[in-house]
Amino acid sequence: MTTFVRFKRIFGMLIGVLILSIGPAVQGQGASNQQENVTDKELAAFVKVYVQVQKIRSQYEPVLKNTQDPKERQKIQQEGDSKVRAALEKQGFAVEKYNKIFAAVNGDEELRKKTLKLIEQERKKKPSPSHSAG
Repeated sequence: MTTFVRFKRIFGMLIGVLILSIGPAVQGQGASNQQENVTDKELAAFVKVYVQVQKIRSQYEPVLKNTQDPKERQKIQQEGDSKVRAALEKQGFAVEKYNKIFAAVNGDEELRKKTLKLIEQERKKKPSPSHSAG
């Protein structure tokens, strides 16, 4: 159960990123005032994680919805959790750092626009030739 809770917590935090691509300044006014200076390097890493997490989410969400067996669900969740953690770690992120940048992006319209542009560019990139079987 601990893994399930952790997966839901990490995945839930990261799923919140959809706000970026949905309504423009919906959360802009409600965002906290703890705006953080985000470097271009941090933003580039954030964008890479965001795009990767969205791919993971689109891969695992439908499977989870259609899986009734609790043991199988847990196995799928652990696999997804592992991939999310790997995506974060690959860019040197902890969930907390990712969320801080997310909050900064959400609270600053100019930074949000810049981030959306970078996300669009990242999505257009060709995937790396090495891909895992499974």
